[in-house]
Amino acid sequence: MKLENQSDSQNKYNKKLGIIYGVMAFTAWGFLPVYWDLLNQIPALEILAHRIVWSFIFVTALLIVKGKFNTLKEILASRQKSLLVFAGAVLISINWYTYIWAVNSNFVLQTSMGYYINPLVVSLLSMVVLKEKFNKGKITALILATIGVLIQTVQYGSVPWVALILAVSFALYGLVKKIVNIDTITALALETLMITPIALFYIGRIELGGTGSLTVIPFSVLVILLLSGIVTATPLLWFARGTQLVEFSTIGFLQYIAPTISFFLGVFFFREDFSITHLISFGFIWTALIVYTLAITRGTKKEQGQVRTSKSETRV
Repeated sequence: MKLENQSDSQNKYNKKLGIIYGVMAFTAWGFLPVYWDLLNQIPALEILAHRIVWSFIFVTALLIVKGKFNTLKEILASRQKSLLVFAGAVLISINWYTYIWAVNSNFVLQTSMGYYINPLVVSLLSMVVLKEKFNKGKITALILATIGVLIQTVQYGSVPWVALILAVSFALYGLVKKIVNIDTITALALETLMITPIALFYIGRIELGGTGSLTVIPFSVLVILLLSGIVTATPLLWFARGTQLVEFSTIGFLQYIAPTISFFLGVFFFREDFSITHLISFGFIWTALIVYTLAITRGTKKEQGQVRTSKSETRV
C-alpha cells in the first residue's frame, strides 16, 4: 500500500512537472514575435540564416555533452532517413522564414491564425496520408475553420497566405517527423546541419558584399541575434520533457497558449488592425477548435473505456 501511495504521488508530481514544462514551452513560443521584432532592422532571410547556424551550434553542443553525438552518424548512414530529415529541414526553414518575415512585416495576427488552424491541418493530413479515421466532429471543425479563412479572403480580396503557409509547412514537418521517428533535439541538430552550409554561404556572401548586418548593427542587437540558437532550442527542450511526463492529449490543450499570446500581442502590443471581419473570422476558427478538441477528447475517453473493458474481461 505504501509503495502504491508513493507511486501515485510520483505520478502526480510528474504530471504537474510535465504541465509546467509544456506551459513554459508554449508561452515562450507565444512571445517569440517580441523577440523577432527586436531584430526588425535585419532582413528576415539574414535572421533565418543566423538562426540556423546558431541553433546548429547550440544543439550539437548539447548532444556532445549528453554523449549522443554518434546518433547523428547512425541516422545519416540511412539514406531514407537522411532524405526525410532533409525534407524536414526545408519545411522548417520555410516555416521559420515565413514567421520571421510576418512578424517584421506586421502580420502577427496571421501567425496566430496559422498556429490556431495547424492542428486541423494535421488532422486533414492524417486522414489523407496516414488513412486515419475522421469523425463528424473533426469534419465539422474543418468546415468551420475553412469558413473562417474564406471570410477574410472575400472581405480583403486576398488569401491569408502567411497563416496557410505556417499551418501547412508545420503540419507537413510534423508528418515527416512522425515517419522518421527521431527525438526533437537530434532532429533539430540534423536539420540545421544540412542547411547550415547554405546559411554560412549566404552570410559570408552578404558580409563580403557589404550588405550584411554583423558589422553595422548595435552590439545589443548583435547579442540578441547570436542568442537565436538558444531561443530556438530551449522551448523545444521544455516541450520534449513535457511530452515525456504527461499525456499527449494534455499537450494538445496546451498548444493553444502560443497562438493566443500571439493574438493578444498582435492586437494590443503591435497594434495591428483588428476589424469586425477579423473577429468573425477568428470566431469561426475558435469555434472550430472547440469542436475539434471535444471530438479528440471524446475519442480518447472512448478508447480508454474500451481498454478498461478489455482488461476486465481478461481478468474474468
